Amino acid sequence: MVDPASGLDAKRDVLLRDGKIAAVEHPGQIRAADAEVFDAKELVVAPGLVDIHVHLREPGQGYKETIATGTAAAAAGGFSSVCAMPNTVPVNDTPETTRWMQAPERGASARVFPIGAATRGSMGEALTDYAALKEAGAIAVTDDGKPILADEIMLEALRTAAALDLPVIQHAEDTRQTGGCSMNAGALAFRLGLRGMTVEAESSLVERDLNLLKQVKRGHLHVAHLSTKKALDAVRAARRSGLHVTCEVTPHHFALTEERVRLYDTNAKMNPPLRAESDRAAMMEGLLDGTVDAIATDHAPHAAHEKEQEFERAPNGVTGLETALGLAISILHVRHKMPLAGVLGLLSSRPAQALGLECGTLALGAAGDVVVFDPEEKWVFRAADSRSKSKNTPFDGWEMQGRVRLTVSEGRVVFKA
Repeated sequence: MVDPASGLDAKRDVLLRDGKIAAVEHPGQIRAADAEVFDAKELVVAPGLVDIHVHLREPGQGYKETIATGTAAAAAGGFSSVCAMPNTVPVNDTPETTRWMQAPERGASARVFPIGAATRGSMGEALTDYAALKEAGAIAVTDDGKPILADEIMLEALRTAAALDLPVIQHAEDTRQTGGCSMNAGALAFRLGLRGMTVEAESSLVERDLNLLKQVKRGHLHVAHLSTKKALDAVRAARRSGLHVTCEVTPHHFALTEERVRLYDTNAKMNPPLRAESDRAAMMEGLLDGTVDAIATDHAPHAAHEKEQEFERAPNGVTGLETALGLAISILHVRHKMPLAGVLGLLSSRPAQALGLECGTLALGAAGDVVVFDPEEKWVFRAADSRSKSKNTPFDGWEMQGRVRLTVSEGRVVFKA
């Protein structure tokens, strides 16, 4: 049993009852004659993984993904909790939509924590009702792919959210600099004839937001899917100065570089784009030294017909829920020797802490969210077998290490291999 939140890394038996962690004891000490038993010998038992950045596409885009199919993919990947971005149709900018996403009728296999839109319609002009969104279940606010560019609106968002103890999540991209861009700016983009997105388009908005955060008492800024060294350095410096800023990195940004775009494969098109090797290495350094708080997938499903067109016209985004653990173990643990507890912390306790969620731990009384996996098993991911409705992944056919055997969400077995 590995529980990064408590520092426990030892052989234990775990009992779940009524959706909670009821007991954690030395092997053979738990007596529960009526219990369903799962033999986890030679496996790792850990807190259910927590993904703080997913796109479940409902309401409005069920042809790409539904809450049911997206959370089924999450469960297969070991995630018992996911945070759903608000770029739905309509945008999740009301308490009614927030509650709709959490309703039992959605058929979710993992807990869904909605994130509300920061401005009405995510248009960047007028704030939504943060108090009403929080009361309905929203755990943060963001305009996601439509970042807030106006200084006064972003400052108002940070202040309003701080009064309610809500994080403001920002997709760090100055879209005034990135019109028509479809990959990372540089020599490769020039050779491919594609317009490139500069590092500064990301880092300048991070720096602007951090300067605004200095003016807000108790403000909390969370930077989504960081991809550049310059932006990460800004976050690192802000932390040292005492600002409450957290950040996340995706598996594709620590596993791949812009070279993956060379064949115009639209499954390698995302925003922020895959970057140069120097930026990928910086993301690795941030993960290894603790600057990065979380690995988040930015799971962004698209239908096949949307991705099967010219590179510049195809939508941004890749799926990622079923490959995150395997990639993290293969790259961080096996290749870079990060302790398994550190890898699991980036996928459970630390993302939960970053957004103030009550999950990501196996402490007594905590939610009965558990993942059981074989850290040694090597396996090949096949997109065709994905439980997601969409198959747009750059990792089809990749061999990974660390395979999920069982996922439990609030005491329910939601995946069993």
